[in-house]
Amino acid sequence: MFVRTAGDRDLAAIRALLVETWHATYDAIYGVERVTEITDKWHSIASLKTRLTRPNSEFLVADDGKRIGGVAFAESIDGGGSVVLKQLYVLPSLQGRGIGGMLLDEVIESFPEAHTIRLEVEEQNTRAIAFYEANGFVRSVGDVGEHAGASGKPTLVYRRPLAG
Repeated sequence: MFVRTAGDRDLAAIRALLVETWHATYDAIYGVERVTEITDKWHSIASLKTRLTRPNSEFLVADDGKRIGGVAFAESIDGGGSVVLKQLYVLPSLQGRGIGGMLLDEVIESFPEAHTIRLEVEEQNTRAIAFYEANGFVRSVGDVGEHAGASGKPTLVYRRPLAG
């Protein structure tokens, strides 16, 4: 797998990856119907397309030449001092092979001026939490997520300082 910037031609594959990954991750937590509702809204081609041209952002895919195996989206805030990781997903069949780490590294390299990276994660997504903690993220205790998870509960906030 190699990491590159996403383009228009990738949107259908990105959507398919997100739908599959969300169902594998969240069906047991929210139920199939709720996950379908979320992916239809959040991961529509139109919604994904807006990210391709969003200023101060990076939309990446992990590609092996045959398929998209992972996707990440992040944007710079606070005048470039902070990066918010909005999405990082890897196909369930490819998880545990270093793809998520490659995407995360490329996100960080895409924002050399940033001094911190922040993300929000659903409390019940223990596999993602383990991944982020293994990659140097620390939970910001008392820092409530800006977005409620699909459960309606606030998400957990994690941060990682960056050498900048």
